[in-house]
This record gives sequence, C-alpha cells and structure tokens, in this order.
Amino acid sequence: MLDIADERSVERFVLQAFHLQEPNTLINNAGILLDGLLLKRESEGVRKLPVLQWSKVIEVNLTGQFLMMREVCARMVEADRKGVVVNISSLARSGNPGQSNYSASKAGLDAATRTWALELAAYGIRVGGVAAGLVQTPMIEKVDPSRLDAMIASIPLGRVGQPEDIWQAVRFILECEFFTGRVIEVDGGASMG
Repeated sequence: MLDIADERSVERFVLQAFHLQEPNTLINNAGILLDGLLLKRESEGVRKLPVLQWSKVIEVNLTGQFLMMREVCARMVEADRKGVVVNISSLARSGNPGQSNYSASKAGLDAATRTWALELAAYGIRVGGVAAGLVQTPMIEKVDPSRLDAMIASIPLGRVGQPEDIWQAVRFILECEFFTGRVIEVDGGASMG
C-alpha cells in the first residue's frame, strides 16, 4: 500500500511501477480534507486548529505531490524520456474559510507546478495543473446539504462539475505539447465572481 506522504513508500512504489513499464505521464491527484477553523470561540474557551490536522493535509496534498513528482521525473530524466505531469489543484487555493490547511496545500502546489515547469523544461518534461472547482467526488459527500446547495448556487453554470469535466482539461494538458507552467481553472465559472 502506498503512503504518499512517506518518502520510502513513494520510492518503492515508483521503483515497482517503473519496473513494469517506463511511463512518461504522471497525474498527481492525491488529496485529503481535514477542515477546521483556525480559531473558534466556544463556551469553554477558544478552540484552535490542531497542528496534526494542519500537518496531515500538508503532508498528503503538498509533500506527497512533491515526492511523486521528484521520483517519477527522476526516472524520466534517467531514462532520457520526455514526459508530462498534471497536478490537480483546487479553487480553494485562493482561500476558503475552514480550509486554511487545504488552501495552503493547493496554493503551494500551484506555485510548485510553475517552478517545476521551469526546472524540468530542459529535460523535455512539461508540468501543468488543473484547479478544480466543486466536483462530484467522495470529498463533497461529507459537505452539509444546505452548505452544498449554497455552494452550487454560487456557480454561474449552476451545477457541480463531473470528473469528466476535469479529465477534459487534463487531456488538453497531456496532448498540447506547447503547454507548460500554467494551472487551468475548471470551475463552472465560480472564479469569475
């Protein structure tokens, strides 16, 4: 089993994967949510976001993505193979109440995507990203229905995205050999507001 936040686990996984085949594509899509406000006043005092809750999201959503990038791209470079990486981000990268850990991880991933694109272009490796809006995944099944309705109402296209919507953007990045260093927003127009 792969623990994407554990360096040795990722190294073993990539070694095994490349033993089977020499891929030239990585879709970096691991992510978790552990929402919580930084501070919240309660009757017994002020509740603070636990550092473990912060750290776990950063470990999976940012460090895990870094580890996969590093290991897969190192293999591509060693094999002198061109390739492409697509990092899956989120509109929450701009900040979202109760998601400081998630927002920070996605903003960091976007910045790293641009940096890695600059660093890896010399090796023929392109790096892009997709900042997804609200998409029908197991993550949104945990959202309170009234909050979810309000979120959907704020989307100009008036609906939740489907995984196929995100895949179309990923496919564009994979196929367009002149695309690198950018993050495409696929959000039903939510970021326009």
